[in-house]
Amino acid sequence: MLSFTALILWITYFIGLFILVFWFIVFFERGIENKNLKIRDYPSVSIAIPAYNEEITIKDTIDSLLNLDYPKELIEIIVVNDGSKDNTKAIVEKTIEENKQFNIVLINQKNSGKGAALNNALRHAKGKFFVVLDADSMVRSDALKKILPVFREDKKIAVVLPLMRVKNTKTFLQKLQWCEYITNNFSKKLITYLDCCHVAPGPFSVYRRDVIASVHGFSENNLTEDLEMALRLQEKNYRLVQVMNTVVYTKVPVNLKAFLKQRNRWYKGALLNVIKYRRMLFNLDYGDFGIFHLPTVLFAAIISLTVLLVSVYNYLIIPGLQELKNIGAINYDLPIVMGTWFKGISVMDFNVMNIFLAAAMFFILLCLIYFSYKSHQEKLSAFGYLPLIGYFFIYAFLILISWAWVFFDIATGRKIQRW
Repeated sequence: MLSFTALILWITYFIGLFILVFWFIVFFERGIENKNLKIRDYPSVSIAIPAYNEEITIKDTIDSLLNLDYPKELIEIIVVNDGSKDNTKAIVEKTIEENKQFNIVLINQKNSGKGAALNNALRHAKGKFFVVLDADSMVRSDALKKILPVFREDKKIAVVLPLMRVKNTKTFLQKLQWCEYITNNFSKKLITYLDCCHVAPGPFSVYRRDVIASVHGFSENNLTEDLEMALRLQEKNYRLVQVMNTVVYTKVPVNLKAFLKQRNRWYKGALLNVIKYRRMLFNLDYGDFGIFHLPTVLFAAIISLTVLLVSVYNYLIIPGLQELKNIGAINYDLPIVMGTWFKGISVMDFNVMNIFLAAAMFFILLCLIYFSYKSHQEKLSAFGYLPLIGYFFIYAFLILISWAWVFFDIATGRKIQRW
């Protein structure tokens, strides 16, 4: 009879394999389309940059917008300084002074969070389209010309998203995130085919302004206002579309502390927003998004915590306690114990079925990464193969730790800053 922990692992394996195989079927059915639609007209565009203590990157961010291949008289840049305590305000003012030929507006507000900053910009925006650009991101010059024509395909398209790429990959952790962003872009393109995109990230998400206004702007009391907005648009049956032919570059955490703090905010926000919109779960009115994808987001959290707890209990705590008992039986004679650790190990000691399932998932993930890199026209060896190996093993462990931290925070009522 299967033990409880073995049953949990089997359920986890099954759900994980089912999700991976499902999206691979979508990929082999549709491939990766790279439409290059030509821009026919030039609508006005308002670009909002919410900023809190961004003195290091804010000028580069604005400069990337000044280099957009688009009529400058049709671009409105709105920088919202959310009570920064550094030199963000002074740097933006100097940039405005040096570029008077561009329509750049600085709005200063007391620290109220990113959602409030975006709503402040939305109230001042005059463009037909409203763009959100994080203050640590830089956009490619062809972005608007590649993105805006997509809106012609369907009036229900509310948001179009560019590829997100990591800028300045110096540390090993940043290279791991570079791998992650490539696979995430590929995955978001696949889920777009079934209208299942559940997040519109801060780096250069382009919205129809009238749609954003119709849903009363961004949530101001939310850890992940971009994800909350995407769920609200899905609730109204709007579409979110990922394109593959233009890029925005964004900074990622350099060290482990910053990384875990960022993921804590992302994952906690994702979990709380799924709970907030739980009426969409398994709801036929929302098609594939309600029946399949949104439950997948919730299952990812539950599975991550379950795998971590079961693995620690089954493979560390139980064997560890047994080993301590055995050592105690021989009066803690460590040389004898160490000499017997590797004796008598047989292939029959391993759970062949678990190894097979783990190997199957590993193979599918390897295929996912291969096709992701291919769709980006990137070489797997761009940073050597060590980051790829780390992405399979180290990164997965970091994600499990991040989810465990999220559940701990929720259980203890701990809050984190919104920025």
